[in-house]
Amino acid sequence: MAYIKINRSNLIHNLSQIALKAGSVDKIAIVLKDNAYGHGVGKIAKIARDFGITKAVVRNYEEAKEIEDLFDDIIVLGGVIIPSSKLSYTINSIERLESCPEGANIELKIDTGMHRNGIMPDELQSAINIIKDKNINLVGIMSHFSSADELGSEYFYQYKNFQTIKESVKKIGFNSVRFHIHNSAGVLRSKEFKEDLVRLGIGAYGYNPMYSAFENIELKPVMSLYAKKVSSRILTTGQRVGYGGEFIAPKEMIVSTYDIGYGDGWRRGSPNIPYVTPSGKKILGRVSMDFITLEGDDEEVCIMKDANIAAKHFGTISYEITCALHANINRVIVD
Repeated sequence: MAYIKINRSNLIHNLSQIALKAGSVDKIAIVLKDNAYGHGVGKIAKIARDFGITKAVVRNYEEAKEIEDLFDDIIVLGGVIIPSSKLSYTINSIERLESCPEGANIELKIDTGMHRNGIMPDELQSAINIIKDKNINLVGIMSHFSSADELGSEYFYQYKNFQTIKESVKKIGFNSVRFHIHNSAGVLRSKEFKEDLVRLGIGAYGYNPMYSAFENIELKPVMSLYAKKVSSRILTTGQRVGYGGEFIAPKEMIVSTYDIGYGDGWRRGSPNIPYVTPSGKKILGRVSMDFITLEGDDEEVCIMKDANIAAKHFGTISYEITCALHANINRVIVD
């Protein structure tokens, strides 16, 4: 069956680079939501913990339970709030705060300019009043950059707004809460990192989202995708391959099918602009649900070793390429 290699050395290299930027491994909260961006949550979590990371970020309580034994501190971004000493839940609105159970640990999210989630700055005092009245434990104040990876003033505008919020929270009397707004792009952009933690997502997996004008920090892709041969045949000149017969053999040639397709989360794309594997093999004709066809008869073929390259071909981003690969594809750790 098709399988994915997870390169432990590359992951450790990436975590080391971010630890240097952040000033300490203790300031990294690795983002493991959505099966660790498709890399395999259990395997990535174990490597991260062995490296010394004690904090993680997940999508919901169900994901938190998968890794709870490996981390001391887990930020849960959404879903049902189930109070736990290890878990703190992101609060995005006054309504959610009002329904929050007593004693829950929360990270109050402030909308500093992305306008996707979070309470507005002028709602801060109301939120603090609810937190006090309901005996809720305010663990952190957080926000999220909308465009830290792009040139322009938005990054500075949001960061200034966040600093204003930080000052207000401290004046109110909350001096022990943590503050965090930086994602991978934010910390890579920082000249002097001063926040309490970075929520490290795509950077951990080897993709530097920064515009080329910024400092180049080398990150190494952690994931590579392989497919195994199912069958081979000899085509004669003029014979067609696959659904619709969109590839026509220009000569006598050996072709083989391999066990990866859009049913596994690989992109279908267009047969008129065929994807090319790292070894230079073009996908012949249409991608099927479970198969692709390539020239040759190798027993296995590397389909992708850099999601940025695949993303550029398909007109998307590395996140979508890795997250789309199904969890039932076997992940194997290599060094």
